[in-house]
Amino acid sequence: MVDVVIGGFFGDEGKGKVIDYLSSKAKMTVRCTGGNNAGHSVKVDGKSYAFHLIPSGILNAGTKAVIGNGVVIDPKVLLEEMKILKKNNISVDNLYISSKAHLIMPYHKEMDELQEYLRDADKKIGTTKRGIGPAYSDKMERCGIRMEMFISKDFEELARININKYNAIFKMYNYPELNFDEVILEYKKYAKKLKKYICDTVDLIYKSLDKKEYILCEGAQAALLDIDHGTYPCVTSSNPTIGGIVTGSGIGIKNINEIYMVIKTYSSRVGAGPFVTELLNKTGDKIRELGHEYGTTTKRPRRCGWLDLVAIKYTSRINSATGLVVNHLDTIGKLKEIKLCVAYKYQGKETMKFDTNFAVMSKCKPVYETFKGNFKVNGITKREDLPKEAKKYLDRIEEVTGVPIKFIGTGPDREDIIKC
Repeated sequence: MVDVVIGGFFGDEGKGKVIDYLSSKAKMTVRCTGGNNAGHSVKVDGKSYAFHLIPSGILNAGTKAVIGNGVVIDPKVLLEEMKILKKNNISVDNLYISSKAHLIMPYHKEMDELQEYLRDADKKIGTTKRGIGPAYSDKMERCGIRMEMFISKDFEELARININKYNAIFKMYNYPELNFDEVILEYKKYAKKLKKYICDTVDLIYKSLDKKEYILCEGAQAALLDIDHGTYPCVTSSNPTIGGIVTGSGIGIKNINEIYMVIKTYSSRVGAGPFVTELLNKTGDKIRELGHEYGTTTKRPRRCGWLDLVAIKYTSRINSATGLVVNHLDTIGKLKEIKLCVAYKYQGKETMKFDTNFAVMSKCKPVYETFKGNFKVNGITKREDLPKEAKKYLDRIEEVTGVPIKFIGTGPDREDIIKC
């Protein structure tokens, strides 16, 4: 049986909490898409762990942590993440890396930065400049380097071809060129350290499925950053929706059971792009501070606003969500008054249609319903014991989206969760 955890908005919804909860009983956790531009944190025994590439299920001894074929890997970042875990006495012997996953090379990061620099000021997409997009571009152009190639005798020749190509581009723009010998020397050291973890993860996954073991797929980023279904072009370069889970792992759809979609009691976004419920005022600033809304990977302050149920209904449909995970109920409860976007007003009419088109989104205005705040939920373990104001707010989320709430986050620690 396979359960999936996916982000339902623009990322940073707190997927790590429910992943940590579910992975405690999983024999395998799988990361399927994205690169180290994504990240989530898990707090265990008062200590926070930031994950960028390794599935957070690795915190559970005996659980296989798999980096799937849909992920693009910066080996330097991966090795640093492994080093931090080892320092905290967390074994990485149960880490498995797909031989089909693609490698992020230095020229990808340089190209990422150059491309963003060349965009007009009002056309920048807010890339993290970690080489994710160019690595996926090479994958689709069929000149990328897979992990199986990275540890083979062909790596040096493949790297030479690509470095020469990118250096020719850099030269055109008077951009610093890469030194081939330095890159090869550095990356061969990485390959040597990672070789024992690289394998056919599809075969590994199906051996687990054949044994009827429980597998959890950890989504990275979120639905509205999907390359196809998000707010293009201010999106990521992969599919952090249910389709990406399937193609990025090799798991067939008939094996998938629950699809948990994670949201917060408010909305946030990093980088450029439309955001209908964004609050450019003191309330938005207060939500940011109360929710500690700063990027796990970038440390950038996130744009904050009220929860947008028009968007959530859209993402729940494209993901076939079977249940919602609603985090930060404790955070929103600290506000005196809470608003919930239940529709848009577009061209004088109310609508529940979410449109990723910039021209349309820029003309949409949120239609709000107001709820009472000033409630406390810390320490509560049952939904029926929540304050009536919190219950009304959660009930309305279910009514508008048509999706039941399965988990509720009531605080920052791993124990602060209600299973409904």
